[in-house]
Amino acid sequence: MSVFAGKHILIVIENLPAPFDRRVWQEATTLKENGAHVSIICPKMKGYTKSYEVINGIEIYRHKLPLEARGAIGYLLEYSAAIFWELVLSLKIFFKKRFHVIHGCNPPDLIFLTSLIFKPFGVKYIFDHHDINPELYIAKFQRKDFFYRLMLLFEKLTFYFASFSIATNESYKEIAIKRGGMKPEKVQVVRSGPSLRRLKLQPPSIDVKKGKKYLVGYVGVIGEQEGLDLLMQSAKIIKSQRDDVQFAIVGGGTDLEKIIEYAKEIGVSDMVDFYGRVSDEKLLEVLNSADVCVNPDKPTEMNNLSTMNKIMEYMALKKPIVQFDLKEGRASALEASLYAKNTEVADFADKICELLDDDAKRHKMGEYGYQRVLNELSWDYESVKLVNFYSKVLKLQDVHSEIPSKRLEEVK
Repeated sequence: MSVFAGKHILIVIENLPAPFDRRVWQEATTLKENGAHVSIICPKMKGYTKSYEVINGIEIYRHKLPLEARGAIGYLLEYSAAIFWELVLSLKIFFKKRFHVIHGCNPPDLIFLTSLIFKPFGVKYIFDHHDINPELYIAKFQRKDFFYRLMLLFEKLTFYFASFSIATNESYKEIAIKRGGMKPEKVQVVRSGPSLRRLKLQPPSIDVKKGKKYLVGYVGVIGEQEGLDLLMQSAKIIKSQRDDVQFAIVGGGTDLEKIIEYAKEIGVSDMVDFYGRVSDEKLLEVLNSADVCVNPDKPTEMNNLSTMNKIMEYMALKKPIVQFDLKEGRASALEASLYAKNTEVADFADKICELLDDDAKRHKMGEYGYQRVLNELSWDYESVKLVNFYSKVLKLQDVHSEIPSKRLEEVK
């Protein structure tokens, strides 16, 4: 389709490379499929080290970052370098082919600084709100100090200078309106719906289970607030009760090595495999082999109000879920999940074992989650919202009024 023919959209990501950032890549490919010229600025990371490449017609410009940040000084260095390179590369792209929109994906809430240079040329700034940074700061450092107040200021400035905002759920939309001061008609919810073309159902792999009867799977970032330490404690309880369970942890992050050492320290490293960041093929092999998938996110305000991609990816692969009882986690999974009492690792372990020992319940919950994704939450539905939203941003008529049923039938 050529809905956005002649329009150039620049997407800026600071914390993940493209196409690794799945939400951003789905947005970029949707815009490209609808006729827009799409460019992306993002950091270089392991497996994504080319300074420039074109994938599926989307131009990707990558820059170096000094380190994966830990602590205030680390974040200062990382964000300063990112702002510098975002400015340099955006100017390079603008002189090469003028863009009409900068689509900034946080964290951090500083990409608006780059957009200010282009505002006099009629370039609109869309803020794609991925993380609530003030709450993320509290989750990481457990305090409300000068830097917390700075996060609030950056957030307020971001919403002030944004022409429009995209929220990943209703909780984020409420923050944009109440704390950010945005008009409701300027905020659009576009959830991170999983792509059923990418998340393909396939037979389990015996090798991944390492000779055990059951596999418990996790995919996602491994940081302090993701609760992998709580999951390891739950694994220890399960190990004391039975010997037929293996855990598979897929993902990277600042706490990966720390969690690996912690697993050794508490004596569960023999039943836990850490895969790090992997290809989609390996991710699908692991998750399709899992009998139960988990989300041990700690009950911080950040996690309570955030929609986690992993939840809907589990559901797209027909996996029953165990997680702590958080607002948006429950809103996504509903009956596809069991909900443990917050931070109670024994209850989390009990919920995992309850599902492992009940084939019928696992099947029923997995099928419920899959149908929910298929009929309500997949990217086929969210992409319609994105295209119509951009039609409004670019002052075009809405071009989609219904879900592309032909594509959904192909998945079914």
